[in-house]
Amino acid sequence: MESRNLDPEVAHGILQNRRRRRVLEHVNKVPGTVTVRDLAEKIAEAESGESPPPQALRRSVYNSLHQHHLPKLDEANVIAYDKDRKTVDILENAKSISLYMEVVTPYGITWAEYYRSLAVLGLLVIVAHDVGVPVIADLPGLLIPVVFLTIVGLSTGYQLWSQRWMYLNQLFD
Repeated sequence: MESRNLDPEVAHGILQNRRRRRVLEHVNKVPGTVTVRDLAEKIAEAESGESPPPQALRRSVYNSLHQHHLPKLDEANVIAYDKDRKTVDILENAKSISLYMEVVTPYGITWAEYYRSLAVLGLLVIVAHDVGVPVIADLPGLLIPVVFLTIVGLSTGYQLWSQRWMYLNQLFD
């Protein structure tokens, strides 16, 4: 299907619901087609915190996805939902919506907050070194920035790896 710019009001309307956000997060992570059953399983697991999630919750999530959320995402041209086969494919407009979604680490903070905190901590350690705080002042001067830059590099690598399918889908679309 042809891509079009998504109206910000439509994007915010879609993202108002946690289940729709979770659908988009999941289909961005998985290459190719996703079944409604798999989506319901993952979302119910996230909502209940149990693996496997309770069957009643899985059924409830499945029904709400099938009857309401997936048709809404399909209508907005964000996913392609095949009601007969019960499958979902991500579309180009999902990238427009991802601009409105804050990228969050597995620990519940945004990547922006994580990197900002890491930068402030690094700066504080460098200042503590320059001021002569015991133990920190004994470290070689170049060691501190090298350690923090290594942490930033490894974190960036992890972030890219954990979202690789979203980036690969963008490359091949």
